[in-house]
Amino acid sequence: MEKNISQNGAPNPRRSFLKSSGALTAGLLLGSTLKAADTFHINGSAATPAILGGDPVRRAAWTKWPIWKPETDEQRVVDVIRSGIWSRASVVTEFEKEWAAALGVKRSLAVVNGTNALVVALNQLHIKTGDEILVPPYTFIATITAVLSNGAMPVFVDIDPDTYQIDPAKLEAKITPRTKAIMPVHILGLPADMDRIMAIAKKHNLVVVEDACQAHLAEYGHKKVGTFGNAGCFSFQNSKNLAIGEGGAVVSDDDAFMDRCFSYQNYGYPYGTMAGVVGAGSTMQGTKVRLTEYQAAIGLSLLKRLDAETTARNNNAAYLKSQLGGIPGVRPYKLYDKVTRGAFHLFPFRYSEAAFKGLPREAFLKAMRAEGIPCSGGYTVLNNQLFLKDAFESKAYQNSYPKEQLNFEKYVADNRCPENEKLCKEAVWFTQNMLLGPKTDMDDIAAAIARIQKNADKIKLAAKT
Repeated sequence: MEKNISQNGAPNPRRSFLKSSGALTAGLLLGSTLKAADTFHINGSAATPAILGGDPVRRAAWTKWPIWKPETDEQRVVDVIRSGIWSRASVVTEFEKEWAAALGVKRSLAVVNGTNALVVALNQLHIKTGDEILVPPYTFIATITAVLSNGAMPVFVDIDPDTYQIDPAKLEAKITPRTKAIMPVHILGLPADMDRIMAIAKKHNLVVVEDACQAHLAEYGHKKVGTFGNAGCFSFQNSKNLAIGEGGAVVSDDDAFMDRCFSYQNYGYPYGTMAGVVGAGSTMQGTKVRLTEYQAAIGLSLLKRLDAETTARNNNAAYLKSQLGGIPGVRPYKLYDKVTRGAFHLFPFRYSEAAFKGLPREAFLKAMRAEGIPCSGGYTVLNNQLFLKDAFESKAYQNSYPKEQLNFEKYVADNRCPENEKLCKEAVWFTQNMLLGPKTDMDDIAAAIARIQKNADKIKLAAKT
């Protein structure tokens, strides 16, 4: 999660997209909330698309992200800077308590980023070389990096095509004697089916680590995601719904586990139930991924707005989904019946090239941007990425797994996820900051899509000439 590059070394489309869409200042359109049809009339859905020389649907700026209000947000940070106490101390502890309270969980441990939150949690649940972890293919690379960092083997389980989440119906077929954990990812801030996942984990005696890095305050059955499994992990990277720049957290109700995590992220020094050896130094092999005081101060300032912002995202997401439902070729996300709140770190839908008269998705995205609507095609396929091959060729993996399991071509074939491959070709994303404005912002998005749909054949023809 640290660099603006993708798995293959090219510019990271998610980070570049987040940066471009979040760099604009907030702007409100005049007038009350309008129905999509009215907005289409005002903006001229039948008019020439911007990419063909017409006026764009939108010229106004989008809500800037992160939102920073000097009058309410700066004093806490300034106080920390002036104190000279910048390494982990009381402010980090305060942030951990506030984050745990926001989730309704007993304990929270802040670390340097969401990636390392996952690394620490897996490590202290005793995931090690030789173990297999069931993971979804539709996720950011950090999910898989955390598994590899602990010497374990990621086993990809295909997605539910409607919700984009790991499909519980496909989990048990992937379980082997080496399987030790399930790692559901509440990707895009949309909750996974935790009832079925937890039931399968209990049946097979597997631990569950929830990657909730994009799912701040999302709920499944009125319970916050990240609090169902043995551990939940969050990210506070700059694009996230709670933005600190970098940062992450592990949460759990298990005191012994959390004490081990604290010890591990602080050189293995004794802590809590890990203490008790007189005169001893570190009691375990550890690392150093502590959060700083000024990062925690930023988090405490912004946490005060997170609940209201989450409500705004949910309201706008529901409205935008209703506006898109009647446009041919647009298939919005679906939430599981027990989802009571989304985080909507991203608003996704599936794009049908055929329904847009054969207009390729990349041409659609380009046309949308010309209309003043930032958008992205999202993730690419993960299970064939060369970082996996690099790990498998290391001595640690060569000495711990059967040779046939490390055959990269066989691994890629065994871990193919057809539904995910389709989604990677069809997905379109809007970032969470775009859901923080008035409903008229949503009308602009719908109007742009409708305009492109109506003129898809002209756009396609122009792209060929």
